Amino acid sequence: MLNIDLPALQPAAGTYIPGVVVGNLLFVSGQTPTDHGRLTAVGRVDADVSVAEARTAARLAALNCLAEVVATVGSLDRVRRVVRLTGYVRSGPGFAEQPAVIDGASQLLTDIWGEMGRHSRASIGVAELPGGAPVEIEMVMEISP
Repeated sequence: MLNIDLPALQPAAGTYIPGVVVGNLLFVSGQTPTDHGRLTAVGRVDADVSVAEARTAARLAALNCLAEVVATVGSLDRVRRVVRLTGYVRSGPGFAEQPAVIDGASQLLTDIWGEMGRHSRASIGVAELPGGAPVEIEMVMEISP
């Protein structure tokens, strides 16, 4: 695995569980690009935030998901496969490059786990995200017992 530093976890921002294990699947709730509790980017992609900046933000949101993996199951070593990634991109009218933005998260997972990091995915444009974040990432992973 890559030598990566995971961000510090923030408490859940509502009445939900950030990571839930069901059988051999781990569901990680949506994470935004925060560092020490503060968003690193705010705004609509292509209007306020460039595609390149949003791609970096998607990578950080994915790192926050991985921090939740560690908090929930103890180690990234328990991940057998990344099953699904859903990426939400705060988009303005006419913006259609959501997949390019979410590639920032997908590339991180492939860099870490190689073929086992490749996953099914949805890249969805939305009007708003919590705190004005440009991206939000959620994941489903297969884990070992």
